[in-house]
Amino acid sequence: MPLSSEPLRKLGFLTIGLFDGDDPGPGHESTLAIIELGERLGFDSAWLRHRHLQYGISAPIAVLAAATQRTHRIALGTAVTPLGWENPLRLAEELGTVDILSGGRLHPGVSVGEPAPADVEDALYPDTARHEDFSYRRVERLLALLRGEPVTDGGSATGLDSARVEPHSPGLAGRLWYGGATLSEARWAGEHRMNFLLSSAARAEGPANLAEIQLSHLRAFRAQHPAGRVSQALVVIPTDSATAAQQARYREYAARRLPRTTAPQGPERTLFAPDLVGPSAEIAERLYAHAVFREIDEVAFALPFTFGHDDYVQILTDMAGALGPALGWRPAT
Repeated sequence: MPLSSEPLRKLGFLTIGLFDGDDPGPGHESTLAIIELGERLGFDSAWLRHRHLQYGISAPIAVLAAATQRTHRIALGTAVTPLGWENPLRLAEELGTVDILSGGRLHPGVSVGEPAPADVEDALYPDTARHEDFSYRRVERLLALLRGEPVTDGGSATGLDSARVEPHSPGLAGRLWYGGATLSEARWAGEHRMNFLLSSAARAEGPANLAEIQLSHLRAFRAQHPAGRVSQALVVIPTDSATAAQQARYREYAARRLPRTTAPQGPERTLFAPDLVGPSAEIAERLYAHAVFREIDEVAFALPFTFGHDDYVQILTDMAGALGPALGWRPAT
């Protein structure tokens, strides 16, 4: 196995929180149980994807509020919340509340852009859709509010107790992450002193080599913000303790998704990374050969979307017990 110049310092996982649309309760409970398991296994962080109009977690802040009462140490994040669906002031109140409940463990990840699909704008903003600003300005507003900058010039004189968003959680703004897929987003996140999330996809703005594209994003971000944190999210499925049936299902899942990794997809020319399936030692070798992984020391490996609870238990257990140690990581206590 090739040597790593730096051991993996932080190991996290990312889940969509799949549920049955006719019976959503068990799926949400499964997500909370998986987060609890992650803490017991020593993971450093657990992240929820944000899904609207799908059978995945649509309100991760609410789910993470519940998770704060069932965990004590593990960092809790969103990867990512699309701000086109959010009012920054109300979101700042919710983030501040959950961060207080967690004891300062919240790591919100956000992105910008118009809500998709396009026709949902009229449902979100029936009177103002064409006047909404879906640019970086939305993130700037959120950052300012989380930093405690005043919302109004008033205060007690206007019947208010505070001119800033309450509850205010010091330090939360410094734990805000931006999920970017372009070089300009990486630079912008660095300029604004945010942390940066690299996903398993990016836009092919030049040559279609995903690892090299994301490496350029990483370096552009660090040129602006050398002290900023960078995390990578790849779909990783260790099979050390998987049954034969699980292994077959995992490999079929990865094979079905492989064609999308061979060329840019759609009008935005999105490139996707292949899923990594196999024994932990084999996955570790492939990661050490990855251009981006060689330059970072924290990851949030993504769990596949469509598997069952027992599958996620096996995958997380192997990540913590075999893959993490193969990458130089040690469980948190």
